[in-house]
Amino acid sequence: MEVPRSSIYAVAFLGAPAHFFFYFIYKYGFHLPYESLALRMIATMLCLSVLIKFRLSENLNRFFPIYWRIVIIFAAPFIFTVNLIMNNFHELWLYSEIFIVFVVMIFEQNWLMFLLDIVIGVAGAILFYLFSPDRIVLHPDFNIPLYSIVVGFSIVAGYAFSYSKWVGLKEFERKKSEEKGKALEALAGGIAHEMRNPLTQIRHTLDEILLVLPQDESDNTTIVISSKNIAMLNNRIAKAQMAVNRGLHVIEMTLGNFRKDETSDKDMICISAATATRKALEEYGYASEEERRMIHLHPAEDFIFRVEENSYMLVMYNLIVNALQILQSTHGGRIDITLLRGEKMNRILIRDNGPGIPPKILSQIFDPFFTSGKKGGTGLGLVFCQRVMHSFKGRITCESEPGAYTEFTLEFPVLDQATVNHYESSLYAAYAPALSGKKALLAGIPEAYAQLLRRQLTPLHIALDEAADGDLALELIDANRYDFVLADMSLPPSGAEKLAKSLKNRGRNIPIVAYSTSVNASTDTTRSSVSALIPMPPALPELLEAIKNSLEMVRETLKNSLAGKSVLVADDLDFNRRVIKLMLDKLGITICEASNGLEAIELLKSRHFDLLIMDMRMPVLDGFETAKRIRSTPSAWRDMPILGMSGDLDNTTLKLAIESGINDSLIKPLKLKSFLQKVSAMLKISQPIN
Repeated sequence: MEVPRSSIYAVAFLGAPAHFFFYFIYKYGFHLPYESLALRMIATMLCLSVLIKFRLSENLNRFFPIYWRIVIIFAAPFIFTVNLIMNNFHELWLYSEIFIVFVVMIFEQNWLMFLLDIVIGVAGAILFYLFSPDRIVLHPDFNIPLYSIVVGFSIVAGYAFSYSKWVGLKEFERKKSEEKGKALEALAGGIAHEMRNPLTQIRHTLDEILLVLPQDESDNTTIVISSKNIAMLNNRIAKAQMAVNRGLHVIEMTLGNFRKDETSDKDMICISAATATRKALEEYGYASEEERRMIHLHPAEDFIFRVEENSYMLVMYNLIVNALQILQSTHGGRIDITLLRGEKMNRILIRDNGPGIPPKILSQIFDPFFTSGKKGGTGLGLVFCQRVMHSFKGRITCESEPGAYTEFTLEFPVLDQATVNHYESSLYAAYAPALSGKKALLAGIPEAYAQLLRRQLTPLHIALDEAADGDLALELIDANRYDFVLADMSLPPSGAEKLAKSLKNRGRNIPIVAYSTSVNASTDTTRSSVSALIPMPPALPELLEAIKNSLEMVRETLKNSLAGKSVLVADDLDFNRRVIKLMLDKLGITICEASNGLEAIELLKSRHFDLLIMDMRMPVLDGFETAKRIRSTPSAWRDMPILGMSGDLDNTTLKLAIESGINDSLIKPLKLKSFLQKVSAMLKISQPIN
């Protein structure tokens, strides 16, 4: 029998002081003939002693239920019956005896054990009376048969109440178990349903690639692939990557809906709503480009809110996936996401032009396990969104008109101006080392946007020149030294891409940060000549981050900056280590490998490393414990930077990483650009600009 923690606390913190203080109350307050300080002190110590249960070893814990029975019998029926008899059946103790019957019932649900406790306690009290030197001659002056009936009825009624409560608890546990089973079934069904599409897409893509690739495997044959087929291969690989991202997104979103860890106030940060929302839209695993083009962001009324970023992104994922699934059968489907400032609450509106939700269904959409209009759902997405919004001290609501639209509203409390000012000041302070004192060229930027950029960049003392078009921009770049260029993506006469290529052909290694006013422009610049693509008007953190990353990733200097650095990679999977090695191999970095934390620590003892890149979940010794040992060991490598990696960066994992001494974290699979940016930052690289 497992003794509930609540019962142990009740006996220790209620029973112990009650026995101690009631000795003085009954003896000196009511002047009862008999009270034993010795018995009361023994009962008090026994009640307190049950707390030892939490310090017992597993072997000794097996015997605790026996000790528990002894404590209950002594502290309840035994002492109460002793006082009843020794006080010659005083009226107070007659009432107390009935009371103690109910107390024992609370701690013992089994009626046989309950009767056994009462019988042992009463029998022990009678023996105590018979052998007590203070034994008195009993003259009971109460109606014994009537009292016996009351006691008997109390036992029956109490047990009936206790039994009904026990049955209710069992029913509650059964329903809870069914709910858990339903949740697991929904989880499995949701993942299986959602993963089928991206996996099928990957399979078909690989089949198409195999059809294009020549089948001749002779070593002496030179294979020639046409430019048309190369373009097709690139297109198919891009689609496969999109499908992989979609699958990863499905896993992250589905597991996020099942997480119960609450977002605490210390987990939340101030961030631009436009920045966080754009990031969610960029990282969402779209099934196709058509899906991506359905979404239109309107960030004109950007505001600062206080959220836990990962949780907010999962809220957006849930709302987007719901809308996209509903819009599958809607011609000209569209999702508009609008940011609105308010006096007390700022709002984000997510509106689709789908078939709408009938009023009867609308009233149930935030109920657990309720789904409508889609297959394979868990019915927990909106429940998760509601829980997260409450943790942000906000709320989520929904309006819908059948046949017209559905609109979800996320409301966030307006932050006071002092908090906003502190956020912007800390942002400038964080970017000042990388950006302060730089010189930039604004190319083809309208005055309204140029005015905003001047205001945003002035606190960093960035000098700004301006050019109306690409030709004038080239002339200014030939005549002056600039650290970076901010240009309109459609910069006349040929666009920012052409300007970037012209600079490269001239040997000028200057990053181009391009902007677009398109509401759903993609910021993926993997195959682009520009260093970064930002929306206009930009949120301050987006602008500063884009410029900083562009400066850091100007690389003919990257290899020179990284050359000679030594990095230790610890991961239990050889494939993961090879991927990281491939990413860093061409940059002149010396790379050593370890398959677990213990191997990593041994390597640290034998040679110097500038950075440790480490998986957080490894056998033998995981990343968290490895980081703790590194930070707690007096050594030359005690303060080395550590970059952690994990397939699931939930709140719990991030907390463990910070507590163990891991400096920064990345989610796997790694993305080349963000990975190199993290590595560059952690190695404290100074980027010379030509």
